[in-house]
Amino acid sequence: MSSSLMPNYKRLPVSFAKGEGAWLWDNAGKRYLDALAGIAVCGLGHAHPVLRQNLCEQVGELLHTSNLYGVERQSQLADKLTELSGLDEVFFSNSGAEANEAALKLARLYAGKQGMKNPVVVSMSGSFHGRTLATLTATGNPAVKVGFDPLPEGFVTIAYDDMEALETLAATQNIAAVLVEPIQGEGGINIPAPDYLPKLRQFCDQHKALLILDEIQTGIARTGYWFAFQQHQGLLPDIMTLAKGLGNGVPIGACLARAEIGELMQPGTHGSTFGGNPLACRAALSVLEVVEQEQLLAQVQDLSTHFKAGFAPLSSLPQVKSIRIQGLMIGIELDKACPELVGKALDKGLLINVTAGSVVRLLPPLIITIAQADEIIDIVSALVQSVNT
Repeated sequence: MSSSLMPNYKRLPVSFAKGEGAWLWDNAGKRYLDALAGIAVCGLGHAHPVLRQNLCEQVGELLHTSNLYGVERQSQLADKLTELSGLDEVFFSNSGAEANEAALKLARLYAGKQGMKNPVVVSMSGSFHGRTLATLTATGNPAVKVGFDPLPEGFVTIAYDDMEALETLAATQNIAAVLVEPIQGEGGINIPAPDYLPKLRQFCDQHKALLILDEIQTGIARTGYWFAFQQHQGLLPDIMTLAKGLGNGVPIGACLARAEIGELMQPGTHGSTFGGNPLACRAALSVLEVVEQEQLLAQVQDLSTHFKAGFAPLSSLPQVKSIRIQGLMIGIELDKACPELVGKALDKGLLINVTAGSVVRLLPPLIITIAQADEIIDIVSALVQSVNT
């Protein structure tokens, strides 16, 4: 790697030259099965023909004009996302961190309108919301905050999936918003109790707080629903953030909100030079089109069932603490740190990730075949079995 790059990434010794579907090829021509999808980004895999054609066409038409003017593709995408989600208004950014920044600014504007003194945003331990100063403050992982003091005020972290802790906090703090991932991705594919989100919705209604769902990793069919909250009939957040799978690799983020919340973003309160540009919006529109046309919501649910059956035998191994699967978010927690499995998988031509120290995380493309799923199951199972207890 070039010495001109800042050393903030610990990179694996491989670079990729091309991709197709769920496969990637490195500069030496070796093929790898991608079970990580760029960390839940490339849901349609690599070089999807619809995306390729539409982006090439868009490059030949228009890349950028700025938000000083109307952007037709942006309006089309906003209409589609509000139709799919049930929310009313959208702000477009370039990343998930920026989408969460917009959500946090909306929470501050909301608290100010309510006359709330010393408002706080509640986030959860084990969460990840980004690396800007505000979003890393909200992130429930102390390691990402080291060296960045003084951090912004107005954030409190409590245990994930713990309503009692939230109720206790409400007795002493003015809670403006609760920021939560429906499933924690970076935290280790942590899946809460089935009634957790409904209880959060009830709490926020009772305390006049905003429910902000960070669906940056769970959104866009990753769990077998357009958005993970849709597993709960009738539940609707006040704000939802998206990125990752929305653009399939083209940078785009989105902050969706109910109308009375979104309308707090008046001219001058927020903005983005590149946010919602024609190319990024065309990419996102193409992703949504393919998910619908290829019926990927149902496919993800079928694949999820297949992975659950395939990995079930691992649950009897003494080194396996837990197997957590929802949609195509798969976490296999071992009884000790296992970073070496990433390199071993790479040697076998498989891309995986280890997060939270001891959780093998798999986020394969939504378009993988059963045969590819079986290959992932076989390689990962052998790797897990090789871990000494």
